[in-house]
Amino acid sequence: MDRIDFRSDTVSWPTPAMREAMARARVGDDVYGEDPTVNELEALAAARVGKEAGLFVASGTMGNLAAVLAHAGRGDEAILGEDSHVFCWEAGGMAALGGVMPHPLPTDAIGRMDPGQVEDAVRWDDPHVARSRLVLVENSYGAKHGYPLPPEYLASIESVARRYGLALHMDGARLFNSAVAQNIDAAALAGYVDSVTFCLSKGLCAPVGSVLCGSADFIHHARRARKILGGGMRQAGILAAAGIVALNEMIERLADDHAHARLLAEGLARLPGARVDADMVRTNMVFFSLADDVTLSSAEVTDRLRQTANVWLGTNGSRGFRAVTHYWITADDVRVLLDGLENVLAQG
Repeated sequence: MDRIDFRSDTVSWPTPAMREAMARARVGDDVYGEDPTVNELEALAAARVGKEAGLFVASGTMGNLAAVLAHAGRGDEAILGEDSHVFCWEAGGMAALGGVMPHPLPTDAIGRMDPGQVEDAVRWDDPHVARSRLVLVENSYGAKHGYPLPPEYLASIESVARRYGLALHMDGARLFNSAVAQNIDAAALAGYVDSVTFCLSKGLCAPVGSVLCGSADFIHHARRARKILGGGMRQAGILAAAGIVALNEMIERLADDHAHARLLAEGLARLPGARVDADMVRTNMVFFSLADDVTLSSAEVTDRLRQTANVWLGTNGSRGFRAVTHYWITADDVRVLLDGLENVLAQG
């Protein structure tokens, strides 16, 4: 890359193997179901998460919204975390385009809703209230340190959903990070939910796309939703080819990203002027903040890092930061960030 970029794993460029696969990809018209490379990707993705079928979509946001539209209708309600990505960072799509009302609940330090509160949130059968149709979970949980949520939590939410006949969807944008961090197969985590979407273009390093997976009947309905959202693609095999490489070559190496994140967290813990809870760093995200005696703002710090070290870092409020490791971040890059940050803080 032409910079050391910790802002997100979305900034990762495709690998050389992906570029080669894209150049030689066989293609057809995907809307007709005739793109062989897209079909291969969808089948592979479904197998990776233990589902019957998959649907290639342009983004995780599109995948999540297509899932909501397939599971619920206008006037229905979806129960989800108040700081979840779907609720906070997807432009209110479920309400704006689907007429589905979000019912946000608080989450704990690692992103778990309380199962009892989820159960209490389910509406009774009354014409005055919205109909509860869907529960949304997220794994790993982006707003809470990218923490990998364990199977027992998913099982507890599944139990509530089944008891009340609710569909259960997982925003698994970084599902494979969660699986690798817990040494669990992704299919085991996805087995608790009816549908799951995961991103190819984050830690898996593909340039574009996510895959939504579920039962064959569900994907049939989700395909219609994708069309409504303008997501019907034609010779998309050029993009899908990179996704196939991602699923075949990039999952196990996510452990390297997690190791680099821990290296960063340990370095920050020793750095005067920085505050980090290293115990919360389990995947590829490191949230940290400035000590009270530092007079600089987070924006000033990131600007100086760009100018002095060509290091790009994301802010998290006026005093905080989020650093995300990925394929193009090495241990040496972590040290450059730590040295650059130390110099910036020392200069005040």
